[in-house]
Amino acid sequence: MTANVYKAKVLSRSMKKDRLDVTYPVIEGLDDLRVQNYINSVLLSITNQLIKELGYYENPDMEITGKYYVRTNDRGLLSISIEMYGFGGGAHGFTILKSVTFDLKTGKIYSLRDFFAKDIDYVKFITEIVKKQIVEKEIPVIVDFTSIDPDQDYYIENNNLVVYFQLYELAPYAWGFPTFEIPMRQVCKMMGPAGPRKYCSLYT
Repeated sequence: MTANVYKAKVLSRSMKKDRLDVTYPVIEGLDDLRVQNYINSVLLSITNQLIKELGYYENPDMEITGKYYVRTNDRGLLSISIEMYGFGGGAHGFTILKSVTFDLKTGKIYSLRDFFAKDIDYVKFITEIVKKQIVEKEIPVIVDFTSIDPDQDYYIENNNLVVYFQLYELAPYAWGFPTFEIPMRQVCKMMGPAGPRKYCSLYT
């Protein structure tokens, strides 16, 4: 496969037992089985970690369901989100969304830092965009937002870099996961050698 069309086959696997019903992703079809196995081990590890974080093993009343979203699977880039919902009583349950972005050729996991050259203050750059969009979207923030974290949650979707916040991290529960989009065309202009430059080939 050429870099521009290189993608994985994403399959669904189920994890079902008492109080647990989770669907998680497994990939196939990569040229390098070592990379494929590594990516699958990371995806399974994230799934198990979220189940643990929600208290499945500590709380006998905790019921957990899970699903995933393929955000991007194109040009050698795979960006996946795993969503886990737990309910252990009360007014409502709690949901966690964890995302990870891979290079399908090497298995490299891209951090948010990797999308920007070293001389770019990406935290300040993204923070200003978030502040602007908070106003534009009229998001009722519950904290005095000053800055994103250097390792802020993100995924790639519809040719956008999407940074997001967990429930209660920025806005009320009813608001869900606040998301903020930055066009990859814009990001690619600031990308250093550590980023997914092959994915940006259409923009350069």
